[in-house]
Amino acid sequence: MAASPTPRPTRASPSGNPALAALQGAASRLPVVVAFSGGADSTALLMAAREAWPGRIHAIHIHHGLQDRADDFERHCRALCDELDVPLHTVRVQARHAAGESPEDAARKARYAALAQTAASLGMQEVLLGHHADDQVETLLLALSRGAGLPGLAGMAESFERHGMSFRRPLLGTAAKSLREWLAAEGVAFIDDPTNADTAFTRNRIRHAVLPALEVAFPQFRETFARSARHAAQAQELLTELAARDLERVGNSPGVAELRRLSRGRQANVLRHWLRIACDAAASTAQMEELLDQVKACATRGHAIRIKVAAGRVELRQGVLRYVTSTQDRPDSARAAGSGNL
Repeated sequence: MAASPTPRPTRASPSGNPALAALQGAASRLPVVVAFSGGADSTALLMAAREAWPGRIHAIHIHHGLQDRADDFERHCRALCDELDVPLHTVRVQARHAAGESPEDAARKARYAALAQTAASLGMQEVLLGHHADDQVETLLLALSRGAGLPGLAGMAESFERHGMSFRRPLLGTAAKSLREWLAAEGVAFIDDPTNADTAFTRNRIRHAVLPALEVAFPQFRETFARSARHAAQAQELLTELAARDLERVGNSPGVAELRRLSRGRQANVLRHWLRIACDAAASTAQMEELLDQVKACATRGHAIRIKVAAGRVELRQGVLRYVTSTQDRPDSARAAGSGNL
């Protein structure tokens, strides 16, 4: 926890809250719910949302049970929401990760699913997330370190749909430091997650070592990185539009003959799009290069394609590509009904 052990939100001056400035003038789908972890960013966001839309917000706290102090975090969140007179809904999730999936990814997926389901059950129209400008920079640097393409370099989207629910990140232009400074000045307690100090995690190493260096070398790095992310997002939108048109040409189960009429770059673009929207899968760079090589070599009727991608594989069947998972390894007559192959 931060220095003050007892939250005193009613003494805070909402007009100075940087999160409130971020919300002012921004359209929102009322009523809204705030994803509330109890950390500095979500605390400032919750207080700003309460000020902007009194009586029209709820809070959801996701209890992962992954830390010894998870129950303490929940009690802190409930105490603060009681002070603010904001209804709090705690959801306990069990995030089991699949083979090859990181525990962090599994927890994130479970968290978004729980947020969406709970918000919908409450009749909420939108979920507000507390990701801020520093989170966006960390995300971009992680993407660069992994050699990501445009989707990764676009960073976190300001708004998106998931599990049938609208999500929004209104604080992406707000520095983490300004949120913490306001909370400290107003004597509002918040949770300092102890795992944030563990530099075994790449994101934490970026936060503690790289961001301070960037602050010295490029004081405006938050704004310039955000601008680059927006440029990448715009470029990705164009590629997505092109991929949708090309998918109409090659078919929802892409035909190899039709694919071969496209340039290699457009083949990669439309295949990534197909895997994402039709199969909920993403190919690594090496997997996509192998798939493109196989498509190029597929000049004879007897040519076979069978390449592992994510939790399944891409196979060539009767001239078209299919994405097959382990649960679909059944006789063709049973598989014909399809379970994800469009």
